[in-house]
Amino acid sequence: MSVADWWFGPGMELQVILPDESPQMPARTLVDLARAAEQLGYATAWLPEHILPPAEYGPTFGGVYEPLVTIGHLSAVTEHLRFGTSVLVAPLRNPFVLAKQVVTLHELSGGRVILGLGVGWSAPEFKALGADISRRGAVTDDVLALLRHLFAGGQAPYRGRRFGYEQGVFAPVPAEQPPIMIGGNSDAALRRAARYGDIWQGLPASPERFAERATALAELASERTITPSLRIGWDNDEPVEQIADSVLAYREAGAAQVAVHFGEYSGTFGRMEALAEKLAERV
Repeated sequence: MSVADWWFGPGMELQVILPDESPQMPARTLVDLARAAEQLGYATAWLPEHILPPAEYGPTFGGVYEPLVTIGHLSAVTEHLRFGTSVLVAPLRNPFVLAKQVVTLHELSGGRVILGLGVGWSAPEFKALGADISRRGAVTDDVLALLRHLFAGGQAPYRGRRFGYEQGVFAPVPAEQPPIMIGGNSDAALRRAARYGDIWQGLPASPERFAERATALAELASERTITPSLRIGWDNDEPVEQIADSVLAYREAGAAQVAVHFGEYSGTFGRMEALAEKLAERV
């Protein structure tokens, strides 16, 4: 059984966080890893974002390559793999330009783009970019409201709390809206996902904590279906059996998708392959 059979069968997807934390990583490596992930049956590849971090790129700050531009390139050299941002910092982006970029990518890739958004957390980065971190939650809500309007056709006038326009034409209008993923564990993130999201991606400390957060989300989104997902990391000292155990435990806790960060880019391919093989043995 391939890993593709595994995640299609039991109704859970295995995903990969592409390693984008090292300026020394050759750009070609991302292409090779995306193609390998597709061949191994991973469903989605995620890219991080930091525009102007206060310290060197590395374990804390990922996003050496701008994620939307990178997705455009990687979608052109793959056929089925979906791509998403995990996560793009909404308050640091012009939402009109962002909407245009995302629907363009979605159309050109054949509907393979997921827009993952978060509020951000690095105060020095917000300051460097001239953004107000104290209002990041409210700004993110207003960005999401505008994106939903534009993705649905964007007819004028639109009068939001922070963003609006009296006239204007938005195109292309996708036949199916790009899915929006909301990242975060907080109550505010769950409320945001319940109102605007299609996918919620958490960073839980345990399967039990994930189940609690997923239950809370389902209660908040009683009239909508939000896909519960999470991302985990593979530390250097952990054996593949332990990571496979974690993935299966989160599946039992209700996760529909698990995205794995495999550590340093030099070891990502081997670990990606090892986890796929180990999971195929166990199901």
